[in-house]
Formats: sequence, C-alpha cells, structure tokens
Amino acid sequence: MTSSPVTSPNAAEASPAAPLAGDASPARRGWLRPALAVAGLAGVALVAGLGVDGPVASRAVLIGGACLVLWLTEVVPPFVPTLLLMGATPVLMGPLSADYRLGAVLAWGVDPVLVLFLGGFTLEVAAMRHGLDAAVARHVVRLSRGRPRLLLLLVMGGVAFLSMWMSNVAAAAMMLAALRPILQATPAGAPLRPALLLGVALGANFGGMATPVGSGPNALAVSAAGAYSHVTFAEWMALALPLTALMLVLGFGLVLLRFRVGGRLELPAQAPLPLTRSGRRVLAVSAACVVAWLSEPLHGVPAPVVALGATALLFGSGLLEREDLGKVDWSTLLLIAGGIALGRLMEHSGLVSRALAGSDLGGWPVAAQLGVLVVAAAALSALMSNTGTAALLIPLAVQLHPSASTPVLVALGCSFGIPFVISTPPNAMAAGEGIDSSELMRLGFPLMLAGCLLVSLTGPAVLRVFGLP
Repeated sequence: MTSSPVTSPNAAEASPAAPLAGDASPARRGWLRPALAVAGLAGVALVAGLGVDGPVASRAVLIGGACLVLWLTEVVPPFVPTLLLMGATPVLMGPLSADYRLGAVLAWGVDPVLVLFLGGFTLEVAAMRHGLDAAVARHVVRLSRGRPRLLLLLVMGGVAFLSMWMSNVAAAAMMLAALRPILQATPAGAPLRPALLLGVALGANFGGMATPVGSGPNALAVSAAGAYSHVTFAEWMALALPLTALMLVLGFGLVLLRFRVGGRLELPAQAPLPLTRSGRRVLAVSAACVVAWLSEPLHGVPAPVVALGATALLFGSGLLEREDLGKVDWSTLLLIAGGIALGRLMEHSGLVSRALAGSDLGGWPVAAQLGVLVVAAAALSALMSNTGTAALLIPLAVQLHPSASTPVLVALGCSFGIPFVISTPPNAMAAGEGIDSSELMRLGFPLMLAGCLLVSLTGPAVLRVFGLP
C-alpha cells in the first residue's frame, strides 16, 4: 500500500524523517520538525484568536488546525491527533451545540471504510505470518532468469502488487530482502544496484493507488465520495489499476534511460521454499476475498462486509492467533478515522465554506480547479503526510466541486508526491541502501508532473464512464 507517508495503509504512509544527501546536520534535522510544529501551532492559535469571527469557527480552527499541524509535521505518532480531535471537540465545542458532543463526534469517525481497511490489514498480517509476501518476492527474482531488465520490470511489478494489498513499507522490505544477495554481489558503480533500488521505491509508491485499501488517502476518498455515489472496489480499480500500470511503465522506461542495465546476471543459488499448508490456506482466503471485493456489483455484498468475513475466518480457523490482533495496524485505522472526523468538523463548523468564499477558484473552469487540487495534493504529500494532506484538501475539494469523482482524484494526486527521500518510507528505505537523493528527484519530479497531468485531464472522463460523476 502506498503512498507517501503513514500509511499509507499502503496504509503505512508516514513520511520518515530521512535526510536528503548533503542536507543539514543530524542535530538540526532533529529539531527542525518540532520547530515547525511549534510555529504552526502558534500560527493556528493566532488565526483562531484574531482571524476568525464566531466561537464555533474559532474553536474549530483551533482544534482542526492543531490536528493538521501535528499530522503534517509528524512530531507525534499519527494516531495522537485523532485522539486530540475526539477529546477536544466535545470539551471546547460541546457547550455550543449538541452536534459537537461526544456521541456525535465519535460517530463522525465511524465509517465502513475502516472495516474495509481492517480486513486488508488482517490479510497482510496473515500473509506475513505464513510467508506469502516473502514467497512472492523470491518468485519475482527467480522468474527473471538472470536478465537484468526483466528483473527490474518484475521487481517493480511485484512490489507494486504487494503494495496493493499491504503496507508499502512491508512490501518494499520484503523485496529488498529478496534482492539483498544480488545487491551485495553487484560491483560498486554498476548501474544495476541504483536501478533496482529505484524500481523498489517506485513500485511501492505507485502500487498503493490501485486499490481502495492501498493507502490512507484512498480510504478518505471512498468515505467522502459516499455522499454522492457508492464507490465499489471494482470501480476504483477500473480507474486506478490502469493508471498504476501506466506509471510503472513510465517509471521503468525512465530508470532504463538513466541506468542502461543489460547483459546477464548470475543469480545466487537459492533452494525454492514451498508454501506450507497454512500458507496455501491463507492464499485461498485472500484470493476469495479479493474476488468477492471485485465482484461486488454481481452479488451485492458490500466490500466491508466481505472484509469482516475474511477477518473472522482467519481468526476463527486458527490461521491467526490472539496475539496477531496486536499486529494489525491500529495506528493507521485511527489516523483514517481522524481524517474522516476532521472533514466532518470542517463541514459542520462552516470552515470549508468560509475558505472557499475567500478564494478565487470558484470562477475557474472545472478542469483547472481539479488540476490545481491534484497538483497541490502531490506537492504537499511530497513533503508531508499524504493522509494529512488528503484530510486537509478533500473537504475543500468536495465543497468546491461536489461530486464522487473529486475526492478520488485528490487521493490519487496524493500518491504522486514522490520526488524526495522524505516523501515516502520506500524512498527512505532505498536511500538507506545507498541510492542518492538526486536520483530520486531526477526521476520523481517528471513522474509526479506526468501523473498529475494524466489524472487531471483524463480522470473525470474515465470516472464518468464507470458511473461516477
């Protein structure tokens, strides 16, 4: 699952504080984010106290702004702002209106998309426990048969496939582990090593776009789009999977253009490890779950209900034990719940309407509005949490252009924020293996611009084809 920072359910998408090459000293990097957080919180308090009229709006700015600053700067664990929002809203705003009391606020964060992600995270835990993820990574290496270009293509496709269903951090880690013997045997200065590292990063970043469970922004988009039209698993993939494939092909071409890998490669001798009986059972449950998600229009069982059934089956059959429940990514689930609740707070308090009333975007053509939103989502996600970025932009975008397609396009834009080492965890992992930050920027910027342009120009028309206005 991608995306830049925590989550990215995909889901793990929190931007790690990895340094850019030649950047400031470690001590400076250590205090930079806290300093930005303090400055941001001070700015929020100033705006809430002096720049907003009315107690509801001013207190909503204070609460929502503080949560956004903490999410975007990532100075605290990603679930902490959710707890702050859920606790501070009833205390500060509950006396003003019943709409902001504890029961109502907790209901804001309850959404079926959380159950869908719970199922995805449970499948991820089961795959890791029984070795499915490692088996996919090893199989990718074997299929290349010593051809470096084919290996690069398979690595990008393999890590993207894993990121569609599990954390992009875990997907990248598994692929790097499978590639480590090859990376260690590659001579210094050979083009294969940076090419493979870039392939892992790009595959992990783009894979999360392809499914609703691929990253945190996808979850927020599905929830926001539900006010206008139900977005099924198949409808999301009908748009996002071809986009993911196209971005992978573009990335593969740019990597080959930059690093002209070729010739033959001596693969390390590795005895194949067949899946255990339990591994095959997990594979069967996972495959059945995915098929049920994709065939929702045929049988009518909502994807979250399928996810609940898969979760119950994995734990009820003994494929997962009680202690495995603690391995589920509850932090990201709370982060997504907080993002949904923040959107509700901004809508109920009228902050979105006020923000749009002071902007000039309303008079722009719709295509230009969507283009600005997609580019803004990518630019912010390149530097900060992509789920935090989605929580900020999706409520604004939906008020500006009310439709089911708008939050989907913004979420996809968040997945293009990939140019820097700090943009996504897979980028940081590739940098840790020795790739230079300039290489990430050299390929990341054109891919980010190409993706934003592609989504802005073609996304609305493609979504209309599948019934999403």
